[in-house]
Amino acid sequence: MRKTALVPSTIGVAVLALGLTLAGCSSTPSASSPSADTMSSSSPTPSASPMDHMSMTGTFMGLNGKSVKGTVTVSGSELTLTGFSSDEGPDLHVYLTNGTDEAAVAAGKQIDPVAFDKDSQSFMLNGVDASMYKDVVIHCDKAKAVFGAAALS
Repeated sequence: MRKTALVPSTIGVAVLALGLTLAGCSSTPSASSPSADTMSSSSPTPSASPMDHMSMTGTFMGLNGKSVKGTVTVSGSELTLTGFSSDEGPDLHVYLTNGTDEAAVAAGKQIDPVAFDKDSQSFMLNGVDASMYKDVVIHCDKAKAVFGAAALS
């Protein structure tokens, strides 16, 4: 009697690895991956950062022919928009940046999607050292356009 060991073919292993890699790109959240809602509502990390006792604020102004209004406050591990409104965009996000152009947005830190018509919004900055940034930018990711910004002080 001859014994045969089952050894997966190189192609089979490659197909399996590709399938697992692509599964991580799915837009549908799985039970093991947190959704944006879960991530923005999670509690702050227990480690202290320079921002824990510091507060910065800024007032939005529209850029590139767009209208953005309101105030931003960064305090502790939270970014809060008040009195906020923006021109409508298909894919608006709030970013922490060091400048207000596309290069600054690309080098900055995307925080979360933002609603153009919701007066008050809060975002958790879990693990983000906001003291490293001087601007908050409202950016339309789909159009690659800066709608407005607020300088933090």
